[in-house]
Amino acid sequence: MNEFDLVLPSAVDVREVGMRDGLQIETPVPLDAKLEMLEALVATGVRRIEATSFVSPRAVPALADADQVAAELSRWPDVHWSALVANARGAVRAIDAGVAHLEYVVSAADSHSRANAGRSTAEAVGAVPEITGLAHAAGGSLEVVIATAWDCPFDGRTPVGRTVDVARAAVTAGADQLCLGDTIGTTTPLRVVQLLDAVRRACPGVPVGVHFHDTRGTGQANALAAVQAGAAQLDSSIGGLGGCPFAPGASGNIATEELVYMLEESGVRTGLDLDALLTAARVTEQAVGHALPSSLYRAGGRSVPRALAAG
Repeated sequence: MNEFDLVLPSAVDVREVGMRDGLQIETPVPLDAKLEMLEALVATGVRRIEATSFVSPRAVPALADADQVAAELSRWPDVHWSALVANARGAVRAIDAGVAHLEYVVSAADSHSRANAGRSTAEAVGAVPEITGLAHAAGGSLEVVIATAWDCPFDGRTPVGRTVDVARAAVTAGADQLCLGDTIGTTTPLRVVQLLDAVRRACPGVPVGVHFHDTRGTGQANALAAVQAGAAQLDSSIGGLGGCPFAPGASGNIATEELVYMLEESGVRTGLDLDALLTAARVTEQAVGHALPSSLYRAGGRSVPRALAAG
């Protein structure tokens, strides 16, 4: 080993969130087109997919068909399906629809929490025990996603200690897993490592994943830093779609195909097939009706142009 060697794990767990985060700010996509997306995504080898969100149809009309989507998931029994919820009512809806593995969002920043969920951070944390109980009673699990873990569009930089406090409170209340969300895509690799290390030390033994947006072009660098720092799971969205309707300026997630390309070319196994991901991106582009932001998708994969290869 020399000073330039990266210390990377042999494999990482990638969760596809394009069906939820990727579509939530899009013009509603018809159910049959969503099912074509799901078919293409499952064909990539991904085994963890966030399928939809059980929230108010008025707030997020693009996901108003959550119950209909959930009714189709039994087609793919080998996939670990999950859904995002904003409160206990959403948890009950998800469980009744057959999805017991839940993600519940708690914003570390009060202003974003009020904009996103209509309540303070403390009030949002206070709902964790009830939602955990519902998920566990149904044989499922609860992951608390900490939004604005690094920065808030209204309050500015989120103190590390505040995010750590939210993480610790969520685990104490029964959360099975945590995910740190860079909601507006402002963090950088050093800050990623600092926060991830602080949360993992505060919550030993609890898996901690990360969810990055590529708003300022640092998403893939942040993902690599997180992998080096021991992140248990990385979220990504096919084609780089995504954004938060309640966070001004938030743009797409890191693209799944770009994340897989970077990791696999670095010797880190993901279990996902890059060619199949490009096919899924094409299906997604047709479904949403506009070009995708993914640079890798536009480039066409890992092929090296002949002139460059010869030089």
